[in-house]
Amino acid sequence: MDMNAWLEAHAIRKIECLFPDMTGTARGKSLPIETFRNLSELRFPMVGVVQSVTGDCLQELVPEVDPDMILVPDTGSLRQIPWAKEPTALLIHDCVHEDGSLVELAPRNVLKRVLARYEAIGLQPVVAPEMEFYFLAARTHADEPLSPPVGTASSEVRQPYSIETLASLEAVLDDIQRYCQQLNIQADTVLHEVGRGQVEINLLHGDALALADQTFLFKRVVKEAARQHGLACTFMAKPFAEDAGSAMHIHQSLVDAKTGRNAFSTPDGGDAPRFAHYIAGLQRYLPDAILLLAPYVNSLRRLAPYTAAPINVEWGVDNRTCGLRVPRSSAAARRVENRLPGVDANPYLAMAVTLACGLLGMQQELMPTPALTDSAYGRPFAFPRTMHEAIDRLAAADALADMLGPHFVKTYCELKTTELKAFNREVTPWEMRYLTHAV
Repeated sequence: MDMNAWLEAHAIRKIECLFPDMTGTARGKSLPIETFRNLSELRFPMVGVVQSVTGDCLQELVPEVDPDMILVPDTGSLRQIPWAKEPTALLIHDCVHEDGSLVELAPRNVLKRVLARYEAIGLQPVVAPEMEFYFLAARTHADEPLSPPVGTASSEVRQPYSIETLASLEAVLDDIQRYCQQLNIQADTVLHEVGRGQVEINLLHGDALALADQTFLFKRVVKEAARQHGLACTFMAKPFAEDAGSAMHIHQSLVDAKTGRNAFSTPDGGDAPRFAHYIAGLQRYLPDAILLLAPYVNSLRRLAPYTAAPINVEWGVDNRTCGLRVPRSSAAARRVENRLPGVDANPYLAMAVTLACGLLGMQQELMPTPALTDSAYGRPFAFPRTMHEAIDRLAAADALADMLGPHFVKTYCELKTTELKAFNREVTPWEMRYLTHAV
Protein backbone atom coordinates (compact mmCIF):
# COMPACT_ATOMS: atom_id res chain seq x y z
CA MET A 1 0.00 0.00 0.00
CA ASP A 2 1.20 3.52 -0.83
CA MET A 3 0.44 4.98 2.58
CA ASN A 4 0.99 8.60 1.63
CA ALA A 5 -1.33 8.30 -1.35
CA TRP A 6 -3.99 6.68 0.86
CA LEU A 7 -3.72 9.42 3.49
CA GLU A 8 -4.05 12.09 0.81
CA ALA A 9 -6.95 10.36 -0.93
CA HIS A 10 -8.89 10.20 2.34
CA ALA A 11 -7.95 13.78 3.35
CA ILE A 12 -6.66 12.47 6.71
CA ARG A 13 -5.89 15.22 9.23
CA LYS A 14 -4.89 13.12 12.26
CA ILE A 15 -3.50 9.64 12.75
CA GLU A 16 -3.62 7.40 15.81
CA CYS A 17 -0.45 5.32 16.14
CA LEU A 18 -1.46 2.31 18.25
CA PHE A 19 -0.09 -0.85 19.82
CA PRO A 20 -1.77 -3.30 22.21
CA ASP A 21 -0.44 -3.59 25.77
CA MET A 22 -0.56 -6.76 27.87
CA THR A 23 -4.19 -6.19 28.83
CA GLY A 24 -5.15 -5.77 25.16
CA THR A 25 -5.76 -2.04 25.60
CA ALA A 26 -4.71 0.36 22.84
CA ARG A 27 -1.76 2.57 23.76
CA GLY A 28 0.05 5.08 21.58
CA LYS A 29 -0.01 8.62 20.26
CA SER A 30 -2.31 10.80 18.17
CA LEU A 31 -0.44 12.98 15.68
CA PRO A 32 -1.37 15.72 13.23
CA ILE A 33 -0.87 14.38 9.76
CA GLU A 34 1.89 16.93 9.00
CA THR A 35 3.87 15.72 12.04
CA PHE A 36 3.38 12.09 11.03
CA ARG A 37 4.58 12.72 7.48
CA ASN A 38 7.76 14.39 8.73
CA LEU A 39 8.68 11.71 11.27
CA SER A 40 11.90 9.81 10.75
CA GLU A 41 10.83 7.41 13.50
CA LEU A 42 8.25 7.18 16.26
CA ARG A 43 9.28 6.24 19.81
CA PHE A 44 7.43 5.25 22.95
CA PRO A 45 8.53 4.27 26.49
CA MET A 46 8.77 0.51 26.93
CA VAL A 47 6.61 0.68 30.06
CA GLY A 48 3.69 1.44 27.75
CA VAL A 49 3.49 -2.28 26.97
CA VAL A 50 3.57 -3.34 30.63
CA GLN A 51 0.44 -1.78 32.09
CA SER A 52 -1.74 -3.37 34.73
CA VAL A 53 -5.52 -3.46 34.51
CA THR A 54 -5.59 -0.96 37.39
CA GLY A 55 -3.80 1.59 35.20
CA ASP A 56 -0.41 1.39 36.89
CA CYS A 57 2.77 1.83 34.88
CA LEU A 58 4.93 -0.97 36.26
CA GLN A 59 8.39 0.56 35.95
CA GLU A 60 9.91 -2.29 37.94
CA LEU A 61 9.10 -4.73 35.12
CA VAL A 62 11.14 -2.94 32.44
CA PRO A 63 14.81 -1.93 32.40
CA GLU A 64 15.51 0.68 35.06
CA VAL A 65 16.06 3.51 32.57
CA ASP A 66 12.76 2.67 30.78
CA PRO A 67 14.26 2.84 27.29
CA ASP A 68 12.31 3.85 24.22
CA MET A 69 10.83 1.35 21.83
CA ILE A 70 10.68 2.22 18.16
CA LEU A 71 7.18 1.90 16.73
CA VAL A 72 7.16 0.43 13.24
CA PRO A 73 3.87 0.84 11.33
CA ASP A 74 2.15 -2.15 9.80
CA THR A 75 0.79 -0.40 6.72
CA GLY A 76 -1.72 -3.20 6.14
CA SER A 77 -3.52 -2.12 9.31
CA LEU A 78 -4.21 1.43 8.06
CA ARG A 79 -7.90 2.30 8.43
CA GLN A 80 -10.05 5.40 8.70
CA ILE A 81 -11.92 5.80 12.00
CA PRO A 82 -15.60 6.07 11.02
CA TRP A 83 -16.85 7.94 14.10
CA ALA A 84 -14.13 10.61 14.26
CA LYS A 85 -15.32 14.25 13.92
CA GLU A 86 -12.55 15.05 11.46
CA PRO A 87 -10.86 12.61 9.04
CA THR A 88 -8.71 10.45 11.29
CA ALA A 89 -6.84 7.22 10.60
CA LEU A 90 -5.51 4.50 12.87
CA LEU A 91 -2.36 2.51 12.28
CA ILE A 92 -1.24 -0.48 14.36
CA HIS A 93 2.47 -0.57 15.08
CA ASP A 94 5.00 -3.21 16.05
CA CYS A 95 7.40 -2.51 18.92
CA VAL A 96 11.09 -3.02 18.17
CA HIS A 97 14.42 -2.36 19.86
CA GLU A 98 17.14 -0.05 18.54
CA ASP A 99 18.72 -2.97 16.67
CA GLY A 100 15.44 -3.80 14.95
CA SER A 101 14.69 -6.93 16.99
CA LEU A 102 11.14 -7.38 18.27
CA VAL A 103 10.35 -6.28 21.82
CA GLU A 104 9.60 -9.61 23.49
CA LEU A 105 7.05 -8.11 25.89
CA ALA A 106 4.75 -6.76 23.18
CA PRO A 107 1.70 -9.05 22.73
CA ARG A 108 1.58 -8.64 18.95
CA ASN A 109 5.19 -9.81 18.82
CA VAL A 110 4.37 -12.84 20.99
CA LEU A 111 1.84 -13.95 18.37
CA LYS A 112 4.28 -13.23 15.54
CA ARG A 113 6.90 -15.37 17.30
CA VAL A 114 4.53 -18.36 17.33
CA LEU A 115 3.42 -17.76 13.73
CA ALA A 116 7.06 -17.77 12.63
CA ARG A 117 7.35 -21.32 14.01
CA TYR A 118 4.43 -22.38 11.84
CA GLU A 119 5.81 -20.64 8.78
CA ALA A 120 9.08 -22.54 9.22
CA ILE A 121 7.23 -25.85 8.81
CA GLY A 122 5.04 -24.71 5.93
CA LEU A 123 1.78 -24.24 7.82
CA GLN A 124 -0.48 -21.20 8.20
CA PRO A 125 -2.91 -21.02 11.12
CA VAL A 126 -6.46 -19.90 10.39
CA VAL A 127 -8.65 -18.70 13.24
CA ALA A 128 -12.18 -17.41 13.83
CA PRO A 129 -13.10 -15.86 17.20
CA GLU A 130 -16.63 -15.67 18.60
CA MET A 131 -17.06 -12.51 20.68
CA GLU A 132 -19.56 -12.47 23.56
CA PHE A 133 -20.26 -9.31 25.56
CA TYR A 134 -22.99 -7.52 27.49
CA PHE A 135 -24.79 -4.31 26.72
CA LEU A 136 -25.53 -2.44 29.94
CA ALA A 137 -27.49 0.55 31.12
CA ALA A 138 -25.19 3.58 31.32
CA ARG A 139 -23.69 4.30 34.75
CA THR A 140 -22.60 7.57 36.35
CA HIS A 141 -19.73 6.11 38.39
CA ALA A 142 -17.65 2.92 38.50
CA ASP A 143 -19.08 1.62 41.79
CA GLU A 144 -22.68 1.71 40.58
CA PRO A 145 -24.11 -1.82 40.10
CA LEU A 146 -24.28 -3.20 36.57
CA SER A 147 -27.72 -3.66 35.06
CA PRO A 148 -29.09 -4.72 31.66
CA PRO A 149 -30.18 -1.97 29.25
CA VAL A 150 -33.70 -0.70 29.86
CA GLY A 151 -36.32 -1.26 27.20
CA THR A 152 -35.10 -4.54 25.72
CA ALA A 153 -37.05 -7.78 25.71
CA SER A 154 -34.55 -9.34 28.11
CA SER A 155 -33.99 -6.40 30.49
CA GLU A 156 -36.05 -8.02 33.28
CA VAL A 157 -36.34 -11.69 32.31
CA ARG A 158 -33.82 -13.86 30.49
CA GLN A 159 -34.73 -14.45 26.87
CA PRO A 160 -31.96 -16.69 25.47
CA TYR A 161 -31.45 -16.43 21.72
CA SER A 162 -34.28 -13.90 21.48
CA ILE A 163 -34.86 -12.33 18.07
CA GLU A 164 -37.08 -9.75 19.78
CA THR A 165 -34.16 -8.61 21.93
CA LEU A 166 -31.96 -8.28 18.86
CA ALA A 167 -34.66 -6.14 17.27
CA SER A 168 -34.75 -3.86 20.32
CA LEU A 169 -30.97 -3.43 19.98
CA GLU A 170 -31.13 -2.98 16.21
CA ALA A 171 -29.87 0.61 16.14
CA VAL A 172 -26.66 -0.02 18.08
CA LEU A 173 -26.05 -3.37 16.37
CA ASP A 174 -26.46 -1.75 12.94
CA ASP A 175 -23.83 0.84 13.87
CA ILE A 176 -21.49 -1.90 15.08
CA GLN A 177 -21.87 -3.73 11.78
CA ARG A 178 -21.39 -0.51 9.79
CA TYR A 179 -18.28 0.47 11.75
CA CYS A 180 -16.88 -3.04 11.37
CA GLN A 181 -17.37 -2.91 7.62
CA GLN A 182 -15.64 0.47 7.39
CA LEU A 183 -12.75 -0.77 9.54
CA ASN A 184 -12.40 -4.02 7.56
CA ILE A 185 -13.43 -6.12 10.55
CA GLN A 186 -15.11 -9.20 9.14
CA ALA A 187 -18.08 -9.30 11.53
CA ASP A 188 -20.68 -11.87 10.56
CA THR A 189 -23.41 -13.65 12.52
CA VAL A 190 -25.14 -11.87 15.43
CA LEU A 191 -27.22 -13.57 18.10
CA HIS A 192 -28.63 -12.73 21.48
CA GLU A 193 -26.95 -14.99 23.99
CA VAL A 194 -28.25 -16.50 27.24
CA GLY A 195 -27.64 -13.54 29.56
CA ARG A 196 -29.82 -10.44 29.82
CA GLY A 197 -28.41 -8.02 27.26
CA GLN A 198 -25.70 -10.48 26.21
CA VAL A 199 -24.79 -10.59 22.51
CA GLU A 200 -22.45 -12.73 20.44
CA ILE A 201 -20.90 -11.52 17.19
CA ASN A 202 -18.75 -13.91 15.19
CA LEU A 203 -15.79 -12.84 13.07
CA LEU A 204 -15.11 -14.66 9.81
CA HIS A 205 -12.09 -16.96 9.72
CA GLY A 206 -8.75 -15.79 8.38
CA ASP A 207 -5.07 -15.25 9.06
CA ALA A 208 -4.31 -15.32 12.80
CA LEU A 209 -2.50 -11.98 13.00
CA ALA A 210 -5.16 -10.24 10.93
CA LEU A 211 -7.93 -11.68 13.14
CA ALA A 212 -6.10 -10.67 16.31
CA ASP A 213 -5.92 -7.11 14.95
CA GLN A 214 -9.62 -7.21 14.07
CA THR A 215 -10.54 -8.49 17.53
CA PHE A 216 -8.40 -5.77 19.13
CA LEU A 217 -10.29 -3.13 17.14
CA PHE A 218 -13.69 -4.82 17.52
CA LYS A 219 -13.82 -4.16 21.25
CA ARG A 220 -13.28 -0.47 20.62
CA VAL A 221 -16.04 -0.46 18.01
CA VAL A 222 -18.55 -1.96 20.44
CA LYS A 223 -17.65 0.48 23.22
CA GLU A 224 -17.93 3.47 20.91
CA ALA A 225 -21.24 2.37 19.37
CA ALA A 226 -22.71 1.67 22.83
CA ARG A 227 -21.64 5.11 24.06
CA GLN A 228 -23.25 6.83 21.08
CA HIS A 229 -26.56 5.12 21.89
CA GLY A 230 -26.53 6.01 25.58
CA LEU A 231 -25.50 2.51 26.61
CA ALA A 232 -22.50 0.92 28.24
CA CYS A 233 -20.98 -2.47 27.51
CA THR A 234 -18.61 -4.84 29.21
CA PHE A 235 -16.15 -7.50 28.11
CA MET A 236 -15.84 -8.90 31.63
CA ALA A 237 -15.84 -12.67 31.67
CA LYS A 238 -18.44 -12.89 34.45
CA PRO A 239 -20.19 -9.56 35.06
CA PHE A 240 -23.27 -11.12 36.70
CA ALA A 241 -23.07 -13.94 39.23
CA GLU A 242 -26.36 -15.48 38.11
CA ASP A 243 -26.02 -14.89 34.37
CA ALA A 244 -23.87 -16.51 31.70
CA GLY A 245 -20.23 -15.64 31.36
CA SER A 246 -18.78 -14.16 28.17
CA ALA A 247 -16.29 -16.17 26.14
CA MET A 248 -14.03 -15.68 23.17
CA HIS A 249 -14.23 -19.12 21.60
CA ILE A 250 -11.43 -19.54 19.05
CA HIS A 251 -11.93 -21.87 16.09
CA GLN A 252 -8.61 -22.90 14.60
CA SER A 253 -7.34 -24.88 11.64
CA LEU A 254 -4.12 -25.12 9.67
CA VAL A 255 -3.52 -24.60 5.95
CA ASP A 256 -0.69 -26.24 4.04
CA ALA A 257 1.28 -23.34 2.53
CA LYS A 258 2.10 -25.33 -0.64
CA THR A 259 -1.26 -26.88 -1.45
CA GLY A 260 -3.64 -24.43 0.24
CA ARG A 261 -5.52 -27.40 1.70
CA ASN A 262 -6.66 -27.95 5.26
CA ALA A 263 -3.67 -29.61 6.93
CA PHE A 264 -5.93 -31.32 9.49
CA SER A 265 -7.44 -33.45 6.69
CA THR A 266 -5.94 -36.16 4.49
CA PRO A 267 -6.39 -36.00 0.70
CA ASP A 268 -9.24 -38.52 0.96
CA GLY A 269 -11.04 -36.39 3.55
CA GLY A 270 -10.11 -38.21 6.74
CA ASP A 271 -8.48 -36.92 9.93
CA ALA A 272 -4.77 -36.29 9.40
CA PRO A 273 -2.52 -37.61 12.20
CA ARG A 274 -1.49 -34.06 13.03
CA PHE A 275 -5.12 -33.26 13.92
CA ALA A 276 -4.98 -35.72 16.81
CA HIS A 277 -1.52 -34.45 17.81
CA TYR A 278 -2.78 -30.87 17.78
CA ILE A 279 -5.76 -31.66 20.00
CA ALA A 280 -3.48 -33.59 22.36
CA GLY A 281 -1.18 -30.59 22.60
CA LEU A 282 -4.12 -28.43 23.63
CA GLN A 283 -5.09 -31.03 26.25
CA ARG A 284 -1.57 -31.25 27.63
CA TYR A 285 -0.59 -27.58 27.77
CA LEU A 286 -3.73 -25.42 28.01
CA PRO A 287 -4.16 -26.08 31.77
CA ASP A 288 -0.68 -24.57 32.27
CA ALA A 289 -1.70 -21.58 30.12
CA ILE A 290 -4.99 -20.68 31.76
CA LEU A 291 -3.55 -17.38 33.03
CA LEU A 292 -3.41 -16.15 29.44
CA LEU A 293 -6.98 -17.26 28.70
CA ALA A 294 -8.55 -16.26 32.03
CA PRO A 295 -6.33 -13.32 33.04
CA TYR A 296 -8.21 -11.86 36.03
CA VAL A 297 -9.76 -12.98 39.31
CA ASN A 298 -13.17 -12.49 37.72
CA SER A 299 -12.20 -14.66 34.73
CA LEU A 300 -12.01 -17.85 36.78
CA ARG A 301 -15.63 -17.40 37.90
CA ARG A 302 -16.75 -18.10 34.34
CA LEU A 303 -15.22 -21.61 34.31
CA ALA A 304 -18.02 -23.47 36.03
CA PRO A 305 -20.05 -26.63 35.21
CA TYR A 306 -23.46 -26.49 33.52
CA THR A 307 -22.92 -22.92 32.30
CA ALA A 308 -21.76 -23.68 28.72
CA ALA A 309 -18.24 -22.94 29.99
CA PRO A 310 -15.58 -25.65 30.25
CA ILE A 311 -14.05 -27.08 33.41
CA ASN A 312 -11.55 -29.37 31.68
CA VAL A 313 -9.88 -30.13 28.35
CA GLU A 314 -11.95 -33.11 27.28
CA TRP A 315 -12.72 -33.09 23.56
CA GLY A 316 -15.64 -34.29 21.53
CA VAL A 317 -17.44 -33.91 18.22
CA ASP A 318 -20.12 -31.23 18.47
CA ASN A 319 -19.98 -31.49 22.27
CA ARG A 320 -20.31 -28.07 23.93
CA THR A 321 -19.65 -29.42 27.42
CA CYS A 322 -16.04 -30.02 26.40
CA GLY A 323 -13.26 -27.47 26.55
CA LEU A 324 -12.27 -28.57 23.04
CA ARG A 325 -15.11 -29.01 20.56
CA VAL A 326 -14.73 -30.36 17.04
CA PRO A 327 -17.66 -28.98 14.99
CA ARG A 328 -19.23 -31.23 12.38
CA SER A 329 -17.85 -30.00 9.07
CA SER A 330 -16.46 -30.91 5.69
CA ALA A 331 -12.85 -32.01 5.37
CA ALA A 332 -11.96 -28.55 4.02
CA ALA A 333 -13.35 -26.91 7.17
CA ARG A 334 -11.99 -29.42 9.74
CA ARG A 335 -11.11 -27.47 12.87
CA VAL A 336 -11.11 -27.47 16.65
CA GLU A 337 -12.80 -24.87 18.84
CA ASN A 338 -10.99 -23.78 22.00
CA ARG A 339 -13.82 -22.86 24.41
CA LEU A 340 -11.54 -21.86 27.30
CA PRO A 341 -10.73 -18.18 26.58
CA GLY A 342 -12.84 -15.50 28.18
CA VAL A 343 -13.67 -12.43 26.14
CA ASP A 344 -11.53 -10.47 28.63
CA ALA A 345 -8.38 -12.19 27.35
CA ASN A 346 -5.90 -10.29 25.21
CA PRO A 347 -6.68 -11.68 21.72
CA TYR A 348 -3.03 -11.69 20.63
CA LEU A 349 -2.01 -13.72 23.67
CA ALA A 350 -5.02 -16.05 23.59
CA MET A 351 -4.39 -16.90 19.95
CA ALA A 352 -0.63 -17.18 20.47
CA VAL A 353 -0.84 -19.62 23.35
CA THR A 354 -3.59 -21.72 21.75
CA LEU A 355 -1.52 -22.13 18.60
CA ALA A 356 1.61 -22.75 20.66
CA CYS A 357 -0.06 -25.60 22.56
CA GLY A 358 -1.22 -27.22 19.33
CA LEU A 359 2.24 -26.90 17.79
CA LEU A 360 3.85 -28.55 20.82
CA GLY A 361 1.43 -31.43 20.45
CA MET A 362 2.40 -31.89 16.79
CA GLN A 363 6.12 -31.61 17.52
CA GLN A 364 5.91 -34.18 20.30
CA GLU A 365 3.37 -36.37 18.45
CA LEU A 366 1.15 -36.50 21.52
CA MET A 367 -2.05 -38.53 21.45
CA PRO A 368 -5.37 -37.25 22.79
CA THR A 369 -7.79 -38.99 25.09
CA PRO A 370 -10.76 -40.70 23.40
CA ALA A 371 -13.43 -38.33 22.13
CA LEU A 372 -16.12 -37.76 24.74
CA THR A 373 -19.70 -38.52 23.73
CA ASP A 374 -21.37 -37.69 27.04
CA SER A 375 -21.10 -34.66 29.35
CA ALA A 376 -17.68 -33.40 30.36
CA TYR A 377 -19.15 -31.72 33.44
CA GLY A 378 -18.93 -35.00 35.35
CA ARG A 379 -15.19 -35.21 34.73
CA PRO A 380 -12.60 -33.69 37.12
CA PHE A 381 -11.88 -29.97 37.07
CA ALA A 382 -8.59 -29.59 35.17
CA PHE A 383 -7.65 -25.94 35.67
CA PRO A 384 -6.13 -23.85 38.45
CA ARG A 385 -8.87 -22.62 40.78
CA THR A 386 -7.02 -19.53 42.01
CA MET A 387 -4.89 -16.83 40.43
CA HIS A 388 -1.94 -17.86 42.64
CA GLU A 389 -2.03 -21.37 41.19
CA ALA A 390 -2.52 -20.10 37.63
CA ILE A 391 0.52 -17.85 37.97
CA ASP A 392 2.62 -20.70 39.35
CA ARG A 393 1.53 -23.07 36.58
CA LEU A 394 2.47 -20.66 33.79
CA ALA A 395 5.73 -19.66 35.46
CA ALA A 396 6.80 -23.33 35.56
CA ALA A 397 5.75 -24.15 31.97
CA ASP A 398 9.16 -24.20 30.26
CA ALA A 399 7.83 -25.50 26.95
CA LEU A 400 5.36 -22.62 26.71
CA ALA A 401 8.04 -20.12 27.72
CA ASP A 402 10.17 -21.33 24.82
CA MET A 403 7.26 -20.80 22.44
CA LEU A 404 6.07 -17.45 23.76
CA GLY A 405 9.39 -16.02 24.95
CA PRO A 406 10.91 -16.59 28.42
CA HIS A 407 11.17 -12.86 29.18
CA PHE A 408 7.55 -12.33 28.22
CA VAL A 409 6.28 -15.21 30.39
CA LYS A 410 8.31 -14.09 33.40
CA THR A 411 7.15 -10.48 33.09
CA TYR A 412 3.52 -11.45 32.48
CA CYS A 413 3.50 -13.57 35.63
CA GLU A 414 5.01 -10.68 37.61
CA LEU A 415 2.35 -8.34 36.20
CA LYS A 416 -0.43 -10.70 37.27
CA THR A 417 1.12 -11.03 40.74
CA THR A 418 1.00 -7.25 41.06
CA GLU A 419 -2.66 -7.16 40.01
CA LEU A 420 -3.52 -9.93 42.45
CA LYS A 421 -1.89 -8.02 45.30
CA ALA A 422 -3.99 -4.99 44.39
CA PHE A 423 -7.16 -7.11 44.41
CA ASN A 424 -6.31 -8.62 47.79
CA ARG A 425 -6.04 -5.15 49.31
CA GLU A 426 -9.72 -4.52 48.52
CA VAL A 427 -12.50 -5.12 51.04
CA THR A 428 -15.32 -6.71 49.03
CA PRO A 429 -19.08 -6.08 49.31
CA TRP A 430 -19.49 -9.70 50.53
CA GLU A 431 -17.22 -8.97 53.49
CA MET A 432 -19.11 -5.77 54.32
CA ARG A 433 -22.48 -7.49 54.02
CA TYR A 434 -21.76 -10.54 56.20
CA LEU A 435 -18.78 -9.77 58.41
CA THR A 436 -19.52 -6.32 59.81
CA HIS A 437 -22.06 -7.88 62.21
CA ALA A 438 -20.32 -11.20 62.71
CA VAL A 439 -19.88 -12.22 66.36
